[in-house]
Amino acid sequence: MSKSILFLGATGGVGFSALQRSLAAGHACTALCRTPSTLSSRIPAEVDQKLLRIEEGNAHDVDAVLRALLPSPSSPRQGLPDVILFSIGAYFSMAKMGMEDAHVCENGIKTVLAALQKARTEHNLQGKPRIVALSSTGVSDLGRDVPLLFVPLYHVGLKVPHKDKKAMEDALVKSEEEWTIVRPSLFVDGAKDGPKREIRAGKEDPIKGVVESKAVGYTISREDVGRWIFENLIEGEKAGEWLRRMAAITY
Repeated sequence: MSKSILFLGATGGVGFSALQRSLAAGHACTALCRTPSTLSSRIPAEVDQKLLRIEEGNAHDVDAVLRALLPSPSSPRQGLPDVILFSIGAYFSMAKMGMEDAHVCENGIKTVLAALQKARTEHNLQGKPRIVALSSTGVSDLGRDVPLLFVPLYHVGLKVPHKDKKAMEDALVKSEEEWTIVRPSLFVDGAKDGPKREIRAGKEDPIKGVVESKAVGYTISREDVGRWIFENLIEGEKAGEWLRRMAAITY
C-alpha cells in the first residue's frame, strides 16, 4: 500500500537513503529543501517524477513546513502525510569552533509540531503522521547504550549536539503525536559489506522507563540507517511495535 511521506533533511545521508528506497517502492514523497536543486540533481532520471514533490523552504520556518504538509492540488491525499522523516542536523563550524546551530534539532522539531497544529486548526487536515526523528546513542536516560571506549567522546566531544538531540527527544515525548526516535551509533561513510549487513536494534519505552531490548555497538553507516528506517518504520509488518519507542541501531 502506497504511503505519503514528508522528508525534512532529504539531502543528508540518512534521509536520502530512505527517500531513494521510498521512491523505488512507489510511495508519494515530499521533500522540504532550502535549495531544491541540491536534491533534484541527485534523483535518477528513471524515478517516476510524479512521486516526488520538492518544496523550497527552511525546516525552521513554520509556514514552509506547513506548505510541505499540505497536499498539492494534484495529490489524491486528503489529510496529513502518513510519515514525517525528520533527519536534519548541524555541521561543525570552524568559524565558530562549534556547531553551526546548537539548537537545530530542538527548534526544528518544535517547528514541525507547530506546523502540524496549524494544519489541523487552520486547514482542517486530519490524520496522525508517524514522526520518525533521527537522534543518537549516548543520550538515553535508561542506561549506557554505547561501548565504554566511546563514553569520553560522547560525553565531552559530542556534548553540545547531544544536548540538542535530547531536547528534541523530550519535545516529542511530551507531545501528543505518534513518533519513533531512531538513535544510530557513531556514523561511518558507506554501507558496509553490501546492502544487507545485519543491523541490530535495541528498544526503549521512555513512557514506562523500560529498556525492552539492548543493542550496543560501535558504528553504522548513514546509508544503512536510512535502509533500517525504510524497512522497519516506513514499510515492515512490525512497524507498530516501534510506536513511541526509542530504537538504538548499530552493526
